[in-house]
Amino acid sequence: MSKTINLVKLSVGTETVENLADWQVSPMTQTRDGLPRHITRMWPKRGEELLNGGSIYWVIKGVILCRQRVLRLDEVTGADGIRRCAIVSDPQLVPVAATPKRAFQGWRYLQTTDAPPDLSQARPHDDALPPELQAALANIGIL
Repeated sequence: MSKTINLVKLSVGTETVENLADWQVSPMTQTRDGLPRHITRMWPKRGEELLNGGSIYWVIKGVILCRQRVLRLDEVTGADGIRRCAIVSDPQLVPVAATPKRAFQGWRYLQTTDAPPDLSQARPHDDALPPELQAALANIGIL
């Protein structure tokens, strides 16, 4: 049985999880079958592990705030003729415990043991904390 690996990726220009959700429903960010995708230059070498239940964890304003299960990796050829990878994910954004993450380029692998836990859905009508407050609370160990 193969292991599971995750990805962590900056959501550049996104202010909130809701902004990310809004962006992902635009036609330019979706596959032909209506699923959100993120196109990247590098193809994950550990694709089998990623497709074995892995997720892409999104960093918003310096904090990992949510994840999406990765469904498949599609090959996409750009207008420039260069082969790229479309990371296709489940549309559901799952909130996770706010975890500070320094800026980096591209995406990185994230071990399942290092991934922040999902947040309880017990209180779905609570307002989300601003990312800056989530980061501050996470930095002092409260979130």
